[in-house]
Amino acid sequence: MRRLLIAVIVITVLGGGLVVFSAVPAQADTVCGQVDPTSGKCLIWIEVPATPGNPGDDPDDGPKDTGSGKSCWWDGRPQNIHNPPPGPVPCNSEYGYWSNTWNCYIQLLHPQPPAGDPSRQGHEPGDGAVYQCYQHYPDLLIWIWSADPPPDSGNGPTPREVAQIAIEQMDLRAIDIGITPRPGDGSVGIVGMPVWMWAANPDSHTVGPITASASAGGLTITATARLHKITWDMGDGTKVICTKPGKPYKAAYGDMKSPDCGHVYTTSSSSKPDHRFAVTATSDWVIDWEGAGQTGTIRLNGLVREAQIAIGEAQVLVQ
Repeated sequence: MRRLLIAVIVITVLGGGLVVFSAVPAQADTVCGQVDPTSGKCLIWIEVPATPGNPGDDPDDGPKDTGSGKSCWWDGRPQNIHNPPPGPVPCNSEYGYWSNTWNCYIQLLHPQPPAGDPSRQGHEPGDGAVYQCYQHYPDLLIWIWSADPPPDSGNGPTPREVAQIAIEQMDLRAIDIGITPRPGDGSVGIVGMPVWMWAANPDSHTVGPITASASAGGLTITATARLHKITWDMGDGTKVICTKPGKPYKAAYGDMKSPDCGHVYTTSSSSKPDHRFAVTATSDWVIDWEGAGQTGTIRLNGLVREAQIAIGEAQVLVQ
């Protein structure tokens, strides 16, 4: 059982209602806290860390969250420097703070060069300032003029936070429920007969895969989301985990069992509210991200749809 971590946490809102908790520990899931029942989209995402020593409900249930990544990174490719390859660097050193934009450590030059100095690029004293830019791998020190202080990437977003922006662009939604008996048309299933479940009208937004990229703070991250599983709560105390979207039922299949996602009720729904079982389908996604010389994984779940189905008992006529 997962528990919310009670701590002092900074919350960042990233457009469209996406809520990201900073300082995310490894072995955490991003869980939807509120789903729009009409669209199946998540309105609020929250981070749910696993309890210490227990990285999840099922330790073998796929890849785990791999943390936030580093917000400061070196990329020598524009200068044709490939050794070392792109990757994270310390955000501070004796040469100042790291700027992803300038790809170097920044310090305000003191004293400032006099008026007319070429490093001012024609600007007068008081118009911007000249900064020292130190690139440690080629051991290169240059002076740059900038109207504003170059951004401190140590105060910028982490790769995970940029990946979350990419995920928001994916427009992920809960599946449309396909199930027999079909909800809302008066159909009644029978105890002991196979029930089929599937994702109706599947597309990349409901079953994946889908890829999106986002940029912020000098980082560009590409994320790819894949549906990991769908957990079906059948309303009778049974949960069925399906690792595929499921095969739609056709009348020609008769009383065959579903080849990949099915259930058999052993009791009727007569004792339930409205004499129906409340069936929910919860999607669990795995998102792999890459960029800034780093890779990571985000677990995302909690996208839920619900349907009501009636299950009755076959009546035997005795004459």
